[in-house]
Amino acid sequence: MAWRLILTRSNNPNSTLTETLTLPLPSLPNPSFLSFSTSFLITKTPKHFKKRKRNKQSPRTKHVQSQPNLVPHFEHIVERDSFFRFLTKSKSFLSTHPEHILRLDDAGKLHRELGFPRGRKISRSILRHPLLFQTYRHSDSKMWFGFTDLMEDLLAEERAIEDSLESNRIDTVRKLLMMSTNKRIPLSKIHHCRQIFGIPDDFRDRVIKYPNYFRVVVEGDGKRVLELVNWDPSLAVSALEMEFMVDEDKAKRAFKFPMKHGKDLDLDFDDTRKLNLLNTLPLVSPYSEVASKLDVWTLEAEKYRVGVLHEFLSLTLEKRASIHHIVEFKEEFCLTKHTYQMLLKQPRTFYLAGTEMNWVVFLKDAYDENGVLINKDPQVVFNEKLYRFAEMRELEPGFGLEKK
Repeated sequence: MAWRLILTRSNNPNSTLTETLTLPLPSLPNPSFLSFSTSFLITKTPKHFKKRKRNKQSPRTKHVQSQPNLVPHFEHIVERDSFFRFLTKSKSFLSTHPEHILRLDDAGKLHRELGFPRGRKISRSILRHPLLFQTYRHSDSKMWFGFTDLMEDLLAEERAIEDSLESNRIDTVRKLLMMSTNKRIPLSKIHHCRQIFGIPDDFRDRVIKYPNYFRVVVEGDGKRVLELVNWDPSLAVSALEMEFMVDEDKAKRAFKFPMKHGKDLDLDFDDTRKLNLLNTLPLVSPYSEVASKLDVWTLEAEKYRVGVLHEFLSLTLEKRASIHHIVEFKEEFCLTKHTYQMLLKQPRTFYLAGTEMNWVVFLKDAYDENGVLINKDPQVVFNEKLYRFAEMRELEPGFGLEKK
């Protein structure tokens, strides 16, 4: 133990140096003993106390609508289309072959053309529809697949429907051309979207019968473009304009382009509606000639694009279209990359179903409260009949083809 000696000096100059004896202090330990481990100290938050980070859902699987806003019957239609994808694409692909048959080994490589999942065996998809598709061993000892006799009869019935509605389909294509900016659309785009409009597979060969309506131009790269020959004023009337003449109030409620205003105005519902109508009306016709001259980011241009998509959906068989169909006409209809957000802002008229990557837009007024299409085209009636056959394992008594 050590003693500390403290010397103090008084402020008095006459005072002498005094000695103060303090309490004894313990001696310091050897510095070599100060090094010790701190591994037992908790320096990080334990895992069971950490908040779990939710992985951001992929646009491929994330639904457009949140759970409270989901409309089941619209979502069911999208799921139905996915279920019958193999049926619709294989029917269209095999119909182009002379004998409606294809070797099974070759078919297994055409997953995109035939609509079955990549990496899966095509035989699994064929067995899902035994009344419509069949496999058999050819004389060359190879397995082939094709249509059944029932499917061949259904195709004959469909061709009769297409022939009877050819004039209506021609008017649909004319209206599409009249809506386009340059009154011309590549034939490949029309062929890609033919099913939603009910256009027959051989439409590219049928257009030559209507020289007063269409002209086919072959460009330098070999692309065949369909051009409009004559403008028909009787066709330049949109579905929304016809609805406006029948029910003006309903047409005014179709879209909403709200006007920004301060909360200090304290407007009630009716006053807010009247104020918003100043932005909403008048709408720009999709057949307007001034549409191409509008500034892309103005309100008038947005109203024009909304009107174009409304008319586009009105021309489809089931009053709906997927993102892939709409993107096909992006240049012709002056659409922007904000089309998805633009449609979401109009929930009164449009409903977006499916996922953020593969969405389908519906015209809500075209369906009743149960999700049934109000006005069904004969082609839609045939498609529903085809789907019922596709779900059967055996032919039910009393359910067959229409008598001719």
